[in-house]
Amino acid sequence: MHRPICRFAAVLASLLFTTSAPALVSLPKVFGKGMVLQRDAKLPVWGWAAPGEAVSVELAGQTIDTKATAAGEWRVDLPPIAASGPHTMTVKGQNTVKLADVLVGEVWLCSGQSNMEWPMTRIDNSAAEIAAASFPKIRLFRVSRTNKGAPQRDVPPTDKWQTCTPETVPSFSAVGFLFGRRLHRDLDVPVGLIESAWGGTRIEPWTPPEGFAAIPRLKAISEQVDLASAWNPQYKERLSAYLNELNAWRTVATTALQDETIVPPRPVFPRELTPLAKPQEPTALYNGMVHPLVPFAIRGAIWYQGESNRGDGLLYLHKMKALVQGWRTVWKQGDFPFYFVQLAPYNYGNSPRLIANIWEAQTRASTEIANAGMAVINDIGNLGNIHPTNKQDVSDRLARLALARTYGKTGIVCDSPSFAKLTTDKATATIQFSNAHGGLKSRDGKPLSWFELVDAEKGILKADAKIVGPDSVVLSAPQATRAIGVRFAWNQSAEPNLMNGPGLPAGAFRAGEMPVRNDLEERIPAAKGYTTVYTLDIPADCGYSDKPVPYTINNSKDLPGTFDRIAYCLELKPNGKPLQYVFVAMDAFTRNPAQIGVPTVAAAKIWQQDVRHLTVASNVPALPTGDQMGTGNLEFWPSNYGPSNERAVAGASTKVFDFGDSRGTLTKGYGSMQIHLPAKKITLCAFNRWGAQGTCELGIGNAPGDNPDWTFTSNAKSYELRRLTVLVRIDE
Repeated sequence: MHRPICRFAAVLASLLFTTSAPALVSLPKVFGKGMVLQRDAKLPVWGWAAPGEAVSVELAGQTIDTKATAAGEWRVDLPPIAASGPHTMTVKGQNTVKLADVLVGEVWLCSGQSNMEWPMTRIDNSAAEIAAASFPKIRLFRVSRTNKGAPQRDVPPTDKWQTCTPETVPSFSAVGFLFGRRLHRDLDVPVGLIESAWGGTRIEPWTPPEGFAAIPRLKAISEQVDLASAWNPQYKERLSAYLNELNAWRTVATTALQDETIVPPRPVFPRELTPLAKPQEPTALYNGMVHPLVPFAIRGAIWYQGESNRGDGLLYLHKMKALVQGWRTVWKQGDFPFYFVQLAPYNYGNSPRLIANIWEAQTRASTEIANAGMAVINDIGNLGNIHPTNKQDVSDRLARLALARTYGKTGIVCDSPSFAKLTTDKATATIQFSNAHGGLKSRDGKPLSWFELVDAEKGILKADAKIVGPDSVVLSAPQATRAIGVRFAWNQSAEPNLMNGPGLPAGAFRAGEMPVRNDLEERIPAAKGYTTVYTLDIPADCGYSDKPVPYTINNSKDLPGTFDRIAYCLELKPNGKPLQYVFVAMDAFTRNPAQIGVPTVAAAKIWQQDVRHLTVASNVPALPTGDQMGTGNLEFWPSNYGPSNERAVAGASTKVFDFGDSRGTLTKGYGSMQIHLPAKKITLCAFNRWGAQGTCELGIGNAPGDNPDWTFTSNAKSYELRRLTVLVRIDE
């Protein structure tokens, strides 16, 4: 038996083994002196040796023999062992490896971004906590930061198991250690904690290819991963096509050399074939920091991440599903427990309700992902610090979930109050909660905070909230006439005081009817009064063509009326630089909301025309801004296009791509979605190459170089955030 690794790595290993001295039997670094193995579970043990070499593994009186494959890989599965130790694991081949002081107990993976990585030295009461951290049966394994473009077979040589002491625990994950300490004390068994975390990272780099492939909404990311993976058919097909182009060019260049004519430019290597190796790119951290651990037996995983994805909204739900399903697929341990922390309130300084959408995504993940649970911490955060230092309560709530759900401990309440049912009666609304456990209460004895009532006529109103009975809250507002919905803690600053008997807080939610709203207006005053129709988080490689566009938000069928103005907001964050945006509003050029989004073939409409009464708002200094910007020009179509000035737009060139180009018919092709201000000879915003294969093109203002409208720049990967919002102003 052997552990699957990517094909090219197996070939490389085979070459190394056949061209060097006989290899000594070895194991990955996650197997080491002082490690903890998972109790009561099949125990995969794997490593490397000379091809065909006989290998035996002995532990706790059990010995299993195997042989290394032609690629020099071996694996055995030891039978389950009860909590015990210390043992010595002995692995024999041409040489013998002995791993002493091996314990058998509970093993958990601790992963995420900075709040999981946050060390013991930087938490509340750190000195006392560290001084008391002498636990001979808690063992710590910290994976070094490693980003790779292909799955790695091992972690760096410096990574090793350590016994938990005041000397070893200071740099370890506080959430991980404190979680493990509670399990150790309550279960009275050894505990092994594997920290694999990296501050500031998104969820995508932690996700294996299998995860993206399993979630239809993430098809674009899955295709991006496939094209960047040298062992995938998609990569090979695209590389073969490029080599054919290169060979054809070589023939042309040879002829040009002989004829003394100009040689055309050499075909550019396809950027999409470049390995995804940067820390924020999909699979890069899985490859370097998780794949080397698979399939080391674990009980489950705890996860604390999301701040870097806070603009994803409900798309984050799908990304969480991809992460969890991907990990479970590669580990092949069934639906192992996955417990995570809901983000704490924090003043991010942009739209104050942006984070509420990811809170909603996390809440749904806790119910839609099997064997998952969420710790709500909106009562123990710090509005001025994205890294709350009270990690003790965070860890305790994660441990409650594990003790109650995974280990079946009775008498432990692990669930926060959560929305169960909404009923309305004229101007009031009654919310029933599940998990009230001993009755709902106010944490500070003050009136309940952060409740809002949605009124059919007055919109969203601050509500008076009163607890009625053990599990219900009644909302009212003096201005209300007909209640249709409710909202709770729907703000980045919300630290609500509603809790259940054991003191666990209620998390953010909304229910009932919600007015379609606009999340831009608090950052961009010009957006005030507009309603969001579409929000699109743009992948680097779109390929929409005639396919449905996967909008994150699509309210095109739920608008509360007709509209007289249309607006487009393009937000781009260059890698490592501040966010840029442009907001362009104009008189409605159609009243059909299905025809104002990305102009695919399915939208069945091309817009190549003037638009009146432009309003432009932007933080890009080169752009003119104001309410009276005159007439603009749209170039919206799905087809290929050329530089000739088809509409005879004043000042436009016939030789370069700018604000006066020629379009094709209503057929799939390259794709253009551009708004121009011809009087200033400026491209206000551009989204090109969204219909063809390859990296799309995005820009605010004129592009540097020959083509001001960003055509042929293939620059999408230079931005770490790419978002298009389409809005309308509803007629009064």
